[in-house]
Amino acid sequence: MQIGVIGASRCNAEIEQLASAVGREIGSRGAVLICGGLGGVMEFAAKGAKEAGGFTIGILPGTSKEEANGYIDIPIVTGLGHARNVIIAHSSDSIIAISGEHGTLSEIAIGLKLKKTVIGLNTWDIEGVIRAKTAGEAVEKAITVSKGRDI
Repeated sequence: MQIGVIGASRCNAEIEQLASAVGREIGSRGAVLICGGLGGVMEFAAKGAKEAGGFTIGILPGTSKEEANGYIDIPIVTGLGHARNVIIAHSSDSIIAISGEHGTLSEIAIGLKLKKTVIGLNTWDIEGVIRAKTAGEAVEKAITVSKGRDI
């Protein structure tokens, strides 16, 4: 299972902790974490996944794999800027949105358009996004719904 984690490239300590907890949940459940590979939510989620022994993939917007944060196992260089959001959505079995601004909004919209399960934690209130209150609940819903089971 590949779970995309999307969110703000800069965030406060509360969101950093939430992203780390989501990453730890993903890593501890043996799922692969896919993200944009940079800072903020992406970095803290990848850090949490690595702390739990998980595996991470970063879909980078630029042209150098050195842009990736230090917790990315496989950096994928795209040179696509924000268009890389489409790759993240397509490559994820489900997506967890944490906080975020307009880039996150675009990833949510792409995920919903592709009929992916999109779980929201402290993010945009959009029809089709399944709300969660905790990291554990978000990851459980991401896994359960993407496997075709009801929550």
